[in-house]
This record gives sequence, structure tokens and C-alpha cells, in this order.
Amino acid sequence: MPSAILDPLLQPFRLKHLTLRNRVVSTSHEPAFGEDGLPKDRYRAYHVEKARGGVGLTMIGGSAVVSPDSPPAFGNLLLYRDDIVPWLRRLADDVHEAGAAVMCQVTHLGRRTSNFTGDWLPVVSASPLREPAHRAFPKAAESWDLDRIVADYASAAVRCREGGLDGIELEAYGHLLDSFLSPATNHRDDEWGGGLEHRMAFPRRVIRAVREAVGPDFVVGIRMSLDEAQPGGLTFDEALTAARQYAADGIDFISTIHGSIERDASLAKAIPSIGTPLGPYLGFTGEIKRRLSIPVMHAARIADVATARHALREGLLDLVGMTRAQIADPHLVAKVKAGQEDRIRPCVGASYCLDAIYDSGDTKCVHNPAVGRELHLPHLISRTTGRRRKAVVVGAGPAGLEAARVLGERGHDVVLFEASDQPGGQIRLAASNPRRADLIQIVDWRLAECKILGVDVRLGAYAEADDVLAEHPDLVIVATGGTPNRSFLSAGEGLVSDTWDVMTGSLRRPRGEILVYDDHGGYPAMDATEVLTALPDVRIEYVTPERALAPDVGSMNSPAYLRAFTAHEVTITLARRLRSVRRTGDGRLAATLYSEYTEAETERIVDHVVVEHGTLPADELYVELLPGSSNLGEVDHRALLADERQSVVRNEAGRYQLFRVGDAVASRNIHAAIHDALRLCLPV
Repeated sequence: MPSAILDPLLQPFRLKHLTLRNRVVSTSHEPAFGEDGLPKDRYRAYHVEKARGGVGLTMIGGSAVVSPDSPPAFGNLLLYRDDIVPWLRRLADDVHEAGAAVMCQVTHLGRRTSNFTGDWLPVVSASPLREPAHRAFPKAAESWDLDRIVADYASAAVRCREGGLDGIELEAYGHLLDSFLSPATNHRDDEWGGGLEHRMAFPRRVIRAVREAVGPDFVVGIRMSLDEAQPGGLTFDEALTAARQYAADGIDFISTIHGSIERDASLAKAIPSIGTPLGPYLGFTGEIKRRLSIPVMHAARIADVATARHALREGLLDLVGMTRAQIADPHLVAKVKAGQEDRIRPCVGASYCLDAIYDSGDTKCVHNPAVGRELHLPHLISRTTGRRRKAVVVGAGPAGLEAARVLGERGHDVVLFEASDQPGGQIRLAASNPRRADLIQIVDWRLAECKILGVDVRLGAYAEADDVLAEHPDLVIVATGGTPNRSFLSAGEGLVSDTWDVMTGSLRRPRGEILVYDDHGGYPAMDATEVLTALPDVRIEYVTPERALAPDVGSMNSPAYLRAFTAHEVTITLARRLRSVRRTGDGRLAATLYSEYTEAETERIVDHVVVEHGTLPADELYVELLPGSSNLGEVDHRALLADERQSVVRNEAGRYQLFRVGDAVASRNIHAAIHDALRLCLPV
């Protein structure tokens, strides 16, 4: 392990007049933690946590907007309001006190927003081309639009300076500035369109206006695509020419992007997720660094410390963006400095942090529920000041492992029973999709932490009530998960397989026609279908009662599934509900599908039917233990939400508290299971 003196991650870096304490950056992104478009307490706490965790530079306001006709598309901060300044000042002061620098990304979203939000002003772009991701039809910006937007950029930059920030970063790729630079989106025939000199004229005008407004000593960078990697898009040579000109106009650093973001497929390449190589654009960025004279920053799936060190040692960049990695663990740098690199909570590349913004309104880490909840949930768990308790946790899926970890951190005596000889529960199922194998790190990290904390982990130990009671527990956490639910079928429940059968290999060597029925809308049926596409001699129809394909799988993750679906010609059937399955005379299966719109039934004759309808709680042990518990399983929701210890007593003769978490309660997702366990066990 490198010493702090030699570790390139921990070396200071001078950016203009500003000295950063190390080379690690949390690059600009929008977690949607603002209130009323302002970075209030929740937003500030999220960034201060990273500063306390050792980051050199944290960048706020991913796509903070400069004008009212750039309405927030994903919780953006509103830099056109004067009342943002004191909130910026409070955030900057607290981040600075913790030892980090802080900058804000500044933008006009252009067409990358919706016509039907904010003040309902028409959105603008270089040309009237629809933006697929947010489905906006923009108008071509007129000269008076450009005049006011330039002024808005300058005013927004001044507010950032007055707010005590150390600098700003102009966001170009996919937004208004890049709509002018890229020939794919600039079809104008006036002074702002045509050849490269004309296409970069408006971005240059903005840069010069910003530089003039903030003066020579304020740091101004730009984040831009240096190769859109699409037909008719911005090429490397043109982008490099523009970057050099921008530097001459006053840009102090560049944050490099490869690709474009207007479509789901291209977005998933520009911001690569699980199943893709680490640091895929480091070589590309290294070439840019060799050709530019200003510092270069880059962040794209630099998820681990080894990759980050490699990038710095090889001179591929100056500042390494570990943004999603520090969402997973905001204390990443501090752990490196303390020689605890092996205890860093890993980023598994699930991209729930991005998809959750659209799914549930704000950023969430798939396995760190304290993200965005820093005001009441800690990232570092302290030992209890009360008495040491004996706790038994049953089930080593994500909920059970988290419960055991948290109770161990609190200093309690913990026994963890797991019936299987391998921990992980349904995460292990999901990770059996080769592309999503990194999910198992969620399990591995918790198992390693439990061992460090002295948790007695007993694998291959099926716990019955007597086994639990033999430990004389004060607290029992049942995290036994769920089992696949086939009960929705009116007939044929015993004839169908479920997604667990596919992922475990219990459905052996299927051949012929397979109907996959998804009445869940999340990852399980998509994983099962992707795994099935790799088999020879199968033809697959994916059927769902939804009006869209897997609505709980977001734009960062859906492209990989759709690639497999398309390559293997999976038939997709929407708005059909599976009612029953029967055996035909020739031994095949007849699946009856029903349309709620036409109220008609149709039948499919197939060789296999695979169903996904969530899980039902495996709660037999919980029910058996209820009579002996003091709380009879009751959870005080008021105390839970106030982060207070559970103190309900419903049975004076009860010898232990009893709770269940995760899918032992109801069929949900990884984040919910871990969140359950953390907030229940933290006050113990």
C-alpha cells in the first residue's frame, strides 16, 4: 500500500491560485437535494460530508441553471436568483472549514429539459431539434435570446464568486453551449452556424463575458465532450481546436467527456455503468492532456483507488474524478490516508444514484442509505454508550448483513445465521447475470466488515426458533427474505418456472419458445431474460401488463438489457396480463393472456413460462418467535423515523425484542432492505 507521502492521490495540486490538498475530486453532478432551487441544509450536509471525508475538491450544482427558460429537469439549483448567494456562502464556509475546495457547475440546459415545467417558457437551442431524453421541442435561439443568456451566465458566475466558491465549471456537453458547437445540433445558416469558427462563437462569447465578470483570479473551467462519437457529431480534432480557443479566452481547466448524452444508449456509454470496463476513456483523456496546456480532469467509471492511482501515475490526467465512488463512500480519501483502503465501501456501478433521481426524486446509493440523509443518518457509526446487547440476526442477504454490520459497529455481541453456505440472498441471484457480477461486492464488503467487527457469522446454518433462543438474545432481527410469488395465477402455478429458477440454473437447458412474464417492472425479469438470451435454440417473448418496458429500470441501466433484447430478437408484448397456464396434449404449455383494454383473451403455446411477480415474505421463523417477544414484532414508526431506540412493550413476559427487515417484510429492492436495517439498528 502506498504511503501518504508517495501516493499520487494524496499529492496537492495547484489550480491557478488555488491549492487543492489532493488530486481527488467529486465532479459536478446534481443529486436533487436542493429545496426551492437552493442548496439548503440537506444539500450542504451532503457536500460537507465529502469534505470531512478528505476530498480535495467537491463540485456542487451539477447543471445549476442561469436563466428561467432553462427550467430544472432534475432538481437543478437556480443561479438566477439573488437569494442563492447566502446559501452558497454557508456551504462554502463549511466545506472550507473541513479542508476542501468547492466549485459550482453553471449552465443553460438549452433543449435538455422539458417544455412543461418551471415557468413554461419555450426552451431554446441552436436549432429546433427535439431532445430525446426529455422530449423537448426547442425553438432556435434568437439574437435577443443570446444577448440575455450571455448576461445571465455572467450574473450567475458573479453570484458564485459572491457566495465564496473557489470557482465554477461551465457545462457544455449536451446543453446550450454544445448545441452551438456540435454540427449534429447546429444547423444554423447565420453568424452562429456553419464552420467551426462560427459554431464556437457563442460559447466563446459566454466564456469571455464570464471571465470579464468574475475577474482574472476566479477559477473558471469547462466540462465538454472532446469527441461525440456519433455520425455528424463533434469530432476530436474540432473539439480540441475549440478547447484551445476556450483556454485562450479564459478557461483554466477542462473536464473531459467522451460521447454524447441526448439518448439513453449514448448516455450509458458516456457515463458507463456496471458490466463495463473501469476507466474506459483514460487513454482518450491522456491524449487530450498531452495536447492541452491547461489542467485536465476526468471522471468516467473510475470506481476504485487502483484505477485512480494508475491514471495519475501514468500522467493521463491532473485531477481524478471519483464521483460515484464517493457517493458510495464519502470517506474514501480519509480511508486511503489512514491505511484502511480495504474498508472503503465499493461503488458497484449500479447507477442507482442517477436512475433514482427520475425514479424517486433524488440521488440514492444502492447500498449506502446515508447518502442524502446526512442530517440524520451517519456514514461513520459510533459505538453505543449503553449496555452491550446480545443480538441474533437470521439471514445474510443485504438486510441481514447490514443489520449485523451496524450492530457490530455499535459494539454489540452479534450472531448471524445463514441457511446457505454462501451469503447474499437475492443479490447473489442478480449477480449471477455475468454483466452484473459486481453487485456481489455489496455482500463481500459487508461480510468483510462483519469479520473485522467480530460478528459470529455462521454459514450453512438453518436457524430454527430453538437455535435462536439458545443464544439468549436481547434482540432478534429476522432477515429471511422472501420466496417467489406464483400465487397470482388462477391455474397452472405448478407448471411455470420463476426468475429464480433461471438465475440459479434450476431451469436446466431450456429449448424452444419461452414466455417471460414480468409483473414486477424491475430488474429480476430483465436479468432472467438477458441470461436466457445467451442460451442456444431459444425464442423469447417478454410479456408485461405495464404500458412500458420495466418502468423501474432507469435510463442508465436499460440500454444494456435492450442491447441483449435487440441482438437476440426478443419479442416485447406490452399491456397483457398472464392469467393462467395449462398443459397441452403434446406436452407444451398454453399461456392465457388478457388485455384490460380490449377485455379479450389470447393464448400462447410455448415450451416454458417464466414468471416474475415479486416475493412473499419467508416469515415462518418470525411468526414462531412472536409469542416470546416483548414487542410482539411491533415497530414504533415515530421512533424509527426520529432515529430513536425502539421501546414498545406489548408483552411483559417477553424475553427479547423481535423485528423483521428487508423482503421478510415485503418485496422491495436492495436500497430499501439496507435502509430498513440501518435505521432500525443504529439507535440500538
